[in-house]
Amino acid sequence: MIRSRTKKVLLVAPKAFPDALIAGYNTVRQVSVQTAIFPSIHEVKPDVILFDYEHMGPELEKVLRRLQSNSFYRNIRICCYKNKEHTRIDGLLKVLGVNHFFYQEDVEKVSKSKAALNAINSILDASIVNWVAGVA
Repeated sequence: MIRSRTKKVLLVAPKAFPDALIAGYNTVRQVSVQTAIFPSIHEVKPDVILFDYEHMGPELEKVLRRLQSNSFYRNIRICCYKNKEHTRIDGLLKVLGVNHFFYQEDVEKVSKSKAALNAINSILDASIVNWVAGVA
């Protein structure tokens, strides 16, 4: 099944954030100040909100409770980026409405596998070019 990317993303994170998580989206608006979250939601009307857990700190629980209590936010998917997995905290966030978690180690694995795939593809391309050059 082909999965299409959503069109609008609200990223609540500091300026330094892994670009691999937001690659392929049409509209990404980054908010680094926690007080600008809800005005930005009303401006952008995002399909997905991606929170950086370390950046939000204890404020994340309050924001998630507010998102859960208002029916206007019901169709927004909520994702959370964390440095490492923690079963108890992840369970609480899941109950509060987080749909998906991204972990730092998963993002690093994907970037390493892409680098390995690119290296293999370049070797194959070079061998095909050499073969074609020998034929012609």
